[in-house]
Amino acid sequence: MSNEVLEAVRGLLPQIAERARSVDEKGRIPAETIRELTEAGVFRLLQPSRHGGLESDPVDFYRAVRMISGACGSTGWVTGVLGVHAWHLGMFPDEAQREVWSNGPDTLISSSYAPIGRLTPVEGGYEVTGRWGFSSGCEFADWALLGALVVGAEGRPVDFMTILLPRRDYEIRQVWDATGLRGTASDDIVVKGAFVPEHRVMRNYDMARLRAPGSKVNTGPLFRMPFGTLFTTTITSSVIGIVAGCYAHYVESMRDRIRLSLGGGRFVEDPFAQVAVGRAASEIDAAVLQTERNVREMYAHAVAGEKIPMELRLRARRDQVRGTERAIEAIDILFKTAGGNSLHRGHVIERAWRDAHAGSVHVANDPERALAMYGRGEFGLKIEDNLL
Repeated sequence: MSNEVLEAVRGLLPQIAERARSVDEKGRIPAETIRELTEAGVFRLLQPSRHGGLESDPVDFYRAVRMISGACGSTGWVTGVLGVHAWHLGMFPDEAQREVWSNGPDTLISSSYAPIGRLTPVEGGYEVTGRWGFSSGCEFADWALLGALVVGAEGRPVDFMTILLPRRDYEIRQVWDATGLRGTASDDIVVKGAFVPEHRVMRNYDMARLRAPGSKVNTGPLFRMPFGTLFTTTITSSVIGIVAGCYAHYVESMRDRIRLSLGGGRFVEDPFAQVAVGRAASEIDAAVLQTERNVREMYAHAVAGEKIPMELRLRARRDQVRGTERAIEAIDILFKTAGGNSLHRGHVIERAWRDAHAGSVHVANDPERALAMYGRGEFGLKIEDNLL
């Protein structure tokens, strides 16, 4: 089934690319695009089969995200984050899953994982208040996954949680006006004293230790994978896809370019341009190959019912952040050598450059933290991080 989804996605790419400039200018993805992607099944690739999902190999999901991102960075980014949330919900208690998907398998969920909310224990659950930013695609979602803290008597956090709230319990404030990924409409979510039942609260510690309650009912290999790999690779896949799409446009558009400066001549005959293409292509390929290799190995362990080695989890995070860095290095090369025309607002290369750099600042793409974790692991030191 995942092959059918990928073929359906390929068929949508021309119209997604055609709408890309408008998405960037208007700051919104058209509802028509989300409907088409929903019908293609892309949002169900990582969804539990018990609730109408496809429970596919995550590598297929990342390929879909890269393809869409190559056509429109904002659309690919939103597809990735909304799509991976179906997997995250599959890690929640079964009662929460049934509550969300009771009306059908196509319900979408947005997120803002920063632990902004403050949880106050009450009978049967918690009360939460907070304002979260950067909730990409929230206008298309009926639920939200939000980060929150349980605060002790001394005012210090005692536990980090992810909560699940329905649309009726929060307000969306339209504040998004960013340099890149403008069409993601990553607006704010505001909650004032909403009640969260216990079945819609999950400890981040349990997720990181692969002890999430949902894995007891969703027993397939997909739900034995770590959040620190599945989610962060989604973010990097969008960035890589944006750059890969820009590279394809660059090569095609530069073939017939005649220079008006630097002595004139055909651009493609310039050895410096040829080297730039070689460097950019290598960086993109390396980013794809390393991220896919790690996820494939991890998934193979899960399929075999084996424990995923910590060394592999660390390597996956190492290569995930390096994948983003490689993609940024590639697009900087392309942008620098594309000439003055690419400076015009809305130019494909200009827009991709903005989108890729915007995606690179996501917390999942913090290279120093991830590389330091890898180094600690190599030296045999203790590591504690919920994004591992």
